[in-house]
Amino acid sequence: MNTKQIRNVDISGIQHLPMIDFIGNDFAIFDDIRDIPFTPYPTRLNAACLAVCRKGRCKMNINLQEYEMKEGVLCIILPEQIVQQGERSDDFSGSFIAVSRDFMDLVIPTMQQLFPMFFMIRERPCIDITADELQAFEEYHSFLWSKVKLKDNPYRKEITQGLLLALFYEIYDIYQGHTAKERTPKSRKEDLFERFIRYVSEHYKEERSVSYYADKMFLTPKHLSTVVKEVSGKTAGEWIDSLVILEAKAMLKSSEQSIQEIADELHFANQSFFGKYFKHHTGLSPKEYRKQ
Repeated sequence: MNTKQIRNVDISGIQHLPMIDFIGNDFAIFDDIRDIPFTPYPTRLNAACLAVCRKGRCKMNINLQEYEMKEGVLCIILPEQIVQQGERSDDFSGSFIAVSRDFMDLVIPTMQQLFPMFFMIRERPCIDITADELQAFEEYHSFLWSKVKLKDNPYRKEITQGLLLALFYEIYDIYQGHTAKERTPKSRKEDLFERFIRYVSEHYKEERSVSYYADKMFLTPKHLSTVVKEVSGKTAGEWIDSLVILEAKAMLKSSEQSIQEIADELHFANQSFFGKYFKHHTGLSPKEYRKQ
């Protein structure tokens, strides 16, 4: 498959639909899968999509793996994943939330606590949940929708961010509980990858070199990079950079620290080097990103 030719879809592409409520290009909430811009063809979704099925069935391909949404299934699609809708029953219904990557960066103040959740989701995007967990998601969905509709409330974006953060912690708790019950033995490579992720989540502010983490794990940088790429599809360097950039974005958006102070906290040699690093990965300077 030529992934460069896959159609990209983001929240702005569905803003014309009348049954969906939005906050700009950042957040959308709805309850009809027919409003999602999924097609029988592979689509790269430039947002996260959280969904629970209330009734019926729908097959989905996520990163070329087939999953089935049925009653009591929670499904989470992460940004940049490739999605393809398969067969669905006429009675299929559910609750859906779409969140842009930038909005997620604002919602999650640091990846250190919630980062393992995203690895769990990447491994298992669809899981069976209990009736109580389904009800909890529905309550968040209903409450979020009621707040998003308050277009005259000057703080509706901030209220939505707070509710979403609470929902992410609820989902993390759900995933932790289910993976503990259903855990299958990990291969040695999967175990190495999880150890690498734990080390990175603890030290990414101070250390950005693959060789540092390879030394801690008594591996060569080449072997570590090969294993990480094979297990996750991303290189070790890309994982390190993703955490550094996410932390930088959160600090630029949600703190009063100067760019120099952020550069110092992330252990860059100087503000100029931090600026070049940030622009290389985001296309924007730290100052431009903060002004967005």
